[in-house]
Amino acid sequence: MSRAPVSPNPDLTVGADNKQRWNQPTHRRHGFHNAHRLFRRGFMARSRHVYPLYDAPLSELRELPELEALQLHPAFSAIVCAQGNNILFEAAAPDFNVRSPHSIQSITKLHVHLIVGRLVADGKLDLRKSMGHYLPKIGPAYASATIQDVLDMNIDNAFSEDYSDPLSDCYTEEIALGWRLPADSVEEITLEKFIGTISGPVSKNTTGSADYKSANTDALTLLCASVMEHSLNIEIEKIADAVGYEDAFHISLSPDHLPAFSGGGCLSARDLARFGLLLARRGEDIYGSAFASAPFIDATLSRVAPTLAPPKHWLRYSNHSMTDGRLIGHAGYGGQFLMVDLKTGVSCAYLSVLENDAGYDDNYMAQVALALRKLCSMIANA
Repeated sequence: MSRAPVSPNPDLTVGADNKQRWNQPTHRRHGFHNAHRLFRRGFMARSRHVYPLYDAPLSELRELPELEALQLHPAFSAIVCAQGNNILFEAAAPDFNVRSPHSIQSITKLHVHLIVGRLVADGKLDLRKSMGHYLPKIGPAYASATIQDVLDMNIDNAFSEDYSDPLSDCYTEEIALGWRLPADSVEEITLEKFIGTISGPVSKNTTGSADYKSANTDALTLLCASVMEHSLNIEIEKIADAVGYEDAFHISLSPDHLPAFSGGGCLSARDLARFGLLLARRGEDIYGSAFASAPFIDATLSRVAPTLAPPKHWLRYSNHSMTDGRLIGHAGYGGQFLMVDLKTGVSCAYLSVLENDAGYDDNYMAQVALALRKLCSMIANA
């Protein structure tokens, strides 16, 4: 009996521009709005209890020009600003809504911030020690780097993350994140093997600002998996319970079934705001108990750390988060930003999809960050 020929998976197959279909400009908006079902493999977690959010709009926020500009931008997907149990502002594009999952990209890195803080508090990690102390086989790109420097994006190795270069290492990394498939004759590379392919030796960053490398998160994922008493997927469930998601948290998995903390998370705008509220509560879970390490979060705000490159140089990269000493959060490829004001407890989640070739624009991300900062300031003064 003859068989019909099989065809490559169209969403995960790499095209001529070295991007899989869901991340090509003409498909990216659909891809970011449906990433949770397009990845090669994934893990999903629901919360045992839901943290309630109620509509309590702050009308003057609608008059903020910077906020209006974001909503009029063609990249805009959704925004939710919450404080305590109140939604102060929310809006969504006509083709989206505040409860649909969306790729949050590198905002996912904040999971490493939470997990490392818990491991430090439990005495499982010493940030002054080298990565090689805990992972003897990690390879030359990370072996001699201190955990603290990796957390702060303060190392130099051969990994390149240039979204405008289709041959940049960050696109090869996507095979290990479960975002794309290699050529038919090539085996999918595990996260551990991918880290081992990065050439070294590692050295201290001398650029004067944070040297952003998503592979650092991958290395830290291996580190956390090696010292944690339970699996990282169980830890994700614990975080979900502490946050109180209304819907689901999705994350892509590597071929060795490790979560892609470097950028594989998907959350709705409301649930991303809920995630930020966990930080706003300084790690207190929805039941009123300590979950994440408050001293680690507080130290993250006050310690000396590398600044981001202009035009976001008013932010520092500290303990796998972005902070100015009061605000804490993270940006994400494609146009995402979570910003939390730890003084007022405001959490602002912004989702969008840039459809230029690179999928990234530093000036746009600076516009988003400054608009959210202005929003937090306006709420503080309301």
